[in-house]
Amino acid sequence: MCDVKAAAIILAAGASRRLGSAKQLAIVGGQRLLERTVDTCVAAELSPVFVVLGARADEIETACRLSAAVILRNEAWECGSASSIYEGISALEGRDCDAAVLLTCDMPFVTADHLRALVALAEEKQQSAASEGEGWSGVPACFLRASFPDLLALRGDVGARKLLKDSPRIRLGNDVDVDTSEDLAKANEIA
Repeated sequence: MCDVKAAAIILAAGASRRLGSAKQLAIVGGQRLLERTVDTCVAAELSPVFVVLGARADEIETACRLSAAVILRNEAWECGSASSIYEGISALEGRDCDAAVLLTCDMPFVTADHLRALVALAEEKQQSAASEGEGWSGVPACFLRASFPDLLALRGDVGARKLLKDSPRIRLGNDVDVDTSEDLAKANEIA
């Protein structure tokens, strides 16, 4: 039984330049990617669930069913992913929360079981825990509160990967990442 109270921070502020349209709104298996990610976080019992929006924020917020999430606006989204991490971690200040699971909305096959396992691994090892796939490691990842100052110190288009280099990892069952139209087609073949 996991005793860690973990929030979710969904990083969804990017412009999706390689896809050519808002990937947050792309549909996989009949559901928008961002909605799918929020639902997965809720099923994993992560709370609160924050969604950090930036590019096309109004369009995305209007089009998506996000009532289970707290919407954060990153006005500095063009500065890179570190600014979205900053927005999300800052929103946890003063909240009863032991950890934060950082994830993106472009990995449609992340499961609630995988997110729960990350939180449990972080609790067991008393350090941040990362996901891994074919040739990569990174988010989704669970960061314990002790690492929040390091996350807040990130700058530019730098994600949290460098903070995870010595972290325990859990293999992600299906690591399809939707960045291009080809990726989206592949995800829909699988879904």
